[in-house]
Amino acid sequence: MRKAVYLDLHVLQSVPPNCLNRDDTGSPKTAIYGGARRARVSSQSWKRSIRLMFRENFDESALGVRTKSVFDYVVDAIIAQRPSVSRDDALASAKKVLEMVKVKPQKKGDADKLDALFFIGHQEAKNLAAIALGDIDGKSPEAKEIMGTLKSKMAVDIALFGRMVASNPLLNSDACAQVAHAISTHRVENEYDYFTAVDDLASEDNAGAAHLDTVEYNSATYYRYATVAAHCLFDLLVGECEALEQALREFTRAFVCSMPTGKQNTFAANTMPDAVLASIRLDRPLNLVGAFETPVRAEGFVAASARALEQYAQSIYGDFCIEPAKSYVVGPYFKGLGERVSLDQLLNSIGEDIAGMVQR
Repeated sequence: MRKAVYLDLHVLQSVPPNCLNRDDTGSPKTAIYGGARRARVSSQSWKRSIRLMFRENFDESALGVRTKSVFDYVVDAIIAQRPSVSRDDALASAKKVLEMVKVKPQKKGDADKLDALFFIGHQEAKNLAAIALGDIDGKSPEAKEIMGTLKSKMAVDIALFGRMVASNPLLNSDACAQVAHAISTHRVENEYDYFTAVDDLASEDNAGAAHLDTVEYNSATYYRYATVAAHCLFDLLVGECEALEQALREFTRAFVCSMPTGKQNTFAANTMPDAVLASIRLDRPLNLVGAFETPVRAEGFVAASARALEQYAQSIYGDFCIEPAKSYVVGPYFKGLGERVSLDQLLNSIGEDIAGMVQR
């Protein structure tokens, strides 16, 4: 069995007035923790931001798409490989191939779409297109070959975030990454911004606004946490060290630097983290949110939150688990928890360090 190696990422980030992630009523998401209301940004929201940043730093062939229009996606790959094939023939063959592994169109509504989103890699679509072209040429596809195509080397984002296919659990893949909901280290109360909009073409004797409304927001210092089971990721990337290093590097970059886009035009909450702790653990992942079970009380939450996290981490290391095999710190805080480096130095080191440990 391969030795377990985990990458833990801890981020403190002060965000000014914002509404990055809203609930069904349009209010900023919150949570009760330690008996106090906290600002919250859901893990789904931040994972979406991470995946969008991946598009800037990975070649398209290494990534996947999440879509209900999976048949059309495979059809495009078929026609890209053989432009002479008609779209109708390509669609019929794509459906035949995917239905053999129980990926079926809607029973009601658009018969060219699925009932649920399907996460498919760019390379998987190309491989399925090749099978479909064989079907068009008279070679009967085999379910085993199709399953193999969808279970071979995965797109990086599918390997990290997993895939769930209700119609065929054999196509499922457990996520190698876990991302926690970001919560504020302190108590918050939402506030309201009352705003108006003026009609630019209104007559001069009209002093009223053409639109009145309010938007709810809050300000917070967030604790953010994510972990990657690097040994599992290595296996899903079929043991390719270079692919593992790039995946860990770009996941770290995206988790640290990405930002959800909710109401950004209104609030421009484009801050960078105040402190980053990246730890390589050989026993288990370790979320340090317990440092904030008692809400931080201070004038300026970042420094007080950093002290609370550092003290909590050191107590946990002594009482419940071993210290990390290696830790890096970005920013002026967490001095007692790791080697201080720049973000670029962290990105240049983290993948290589972990790849070496995974192969031992």
